[in-house]
Amino acid sequence: MAEMTVAYSPTHGLGEEQSIWFKLTPLLNQENPMQVLMALSEKYGGVVPINLKNHRIVLLSEPAHAQRVLVDNVDNYTKYFDGLRPIFGKSMITVDGALWQRIRAPQQPAFHPNMFEMYFPYLMSAIDSKMARWAKFAASGETIEMVEETWTLAAEMVCKALFDREMPFNPHFVFGQVKTYTDVMNHKSIRLKNVRGEEITAEDAAKAMEVWGEMPGTVIEAGIIDHREKTLLKMLEDAEADPDFPEFDRQQVIDEIKQYLWAGTETTALTLAWSLYLLSQHPEALERIRAEARAVCGERDPVWNEVQQLTYTRMVIQETMRLFPPIWALIRIAAGDDEIGGHKIKAGDKVVMLAYVMHHSPKYWEEPEKFDPERFAPERAKKRVKYSYLPFSAGKRSCIGGALSQIENTLALVQLLRRFTPEYTGPVPAKIHATVTLCPKGGLPFRIRELS
Repeated sequence: MAEMTVAYSPTHGLGEEQSIWFKLTPLLNQENPMQVLMALSEKYGGVVPINLKNHRIVLLSEPAHAQRVLVDNVDNYTKYFDGLRPIFGKSMITVDGALWQRIRAPQQPAFHPNMFEMYFPYLMSAIDSKMARWAKFAASGETIEMVEETWTLAAEMVCKALFDREMPFNPHFVFGQVKTYTDVMNHKSIRLKNVRGEEITAEDAAKAMEVWGEMPGTVIEAGIIDHREKTLLKMLEDAEADPDFPEFDRQQVIDEIKQYLWAGTETTALTLAWSLYLLSQHPEALERIRAEARAVCGERDPVWNEVQQLTYTRMVIQETMRLFPPIWALIRIAAGDDEIGGHKIKAGDKVVMLAYVMHHSPKYWEEPEKFDPERFAPERAKKRVKYSYLPFSAGKRSCIGGALSQIENTLALVQLLRRFTPEYTGPVPAKIHATVTLCPKGGLPFRIRELS
């Protein structure tokens, strides 16, 4: 098979130093970027090597490829997160190998399912404050941006449940600032300005990064809610105080807080926003969520031991993550040579596993473009091809907070939809903006209607 070569010009970025996301810009900056990737994957049998200047990117889109990279030969593939190091510092999201295992170990207990019951009242409290905000929007009739609404809800959940802190910042301001930086389509112009020695104005990334850099300190110093003994923040600070753990210094604590405040909120927030978009297009599914809530808890709020009974609501979230996986591409760097799908992978190649393409493949999903939460019913899920569904990655590097995220979103959907009908007012279908995460292009505008 002839390898594809993408024309590369200096306007795409700054050469070797820059992130893979710039290099994929010609593919992603399309009207329908995912359709382009799906067509390429089909044409080239699921393995698409792309020559870019002096190295290769290999796009992979078969479950067997994901299994090879993430599980069977995992030690040959290191995590790639260069483009976002300024955001996450040296947190566990950006490190690998033995150091990653050491840094993850003291945090793991915070995500044990036994802890979730303890978080439950704090998650509900954050949802209550969002409902109070939505009641005002329902009264005023104004249009809101749903990703901003769900991001700020997720941020409050993290502060209250994991850090035992009242949210000490205006999340809407922080959201706007950090979005400036995390939208990789902005990176090129930001970095070119730097190279040319142009001043970066207050609205630009320099200001955004300053705001972001101050967040962890603000959280640590914020009002403590209940002085709980077991919180993620306590676990981080205990690791810092451990003389046998020199790697875990104050900066490590700060960087881990950054990781949870952004990575731990963005994927949850995008899933919830896309769920509300899908439910606006499928009112029958929205009514099923309301009916399930009534059947499980009547007119009162759910209690912890009822959360597992909200099965249809959880299936809606799982189906949302299939159709709109927030982490739509998983990137690794090959440490040594390998072979995948009959293609040689060379040391230094960047491999990009296209979760979106796997999630939309008719080989593994019946009517893949159809919204069908029932495909996640236990009996149907059993028949699923392994690694054809990768909402939280797979293998040892799978997302530490995946299970908690699903609980957060289950509760949020149930509580918000029992009181409100969010009405989507944007173009249908909503367009996709493929940056590091799968965002809606131009946002998801909604109006909120309160049920009488």
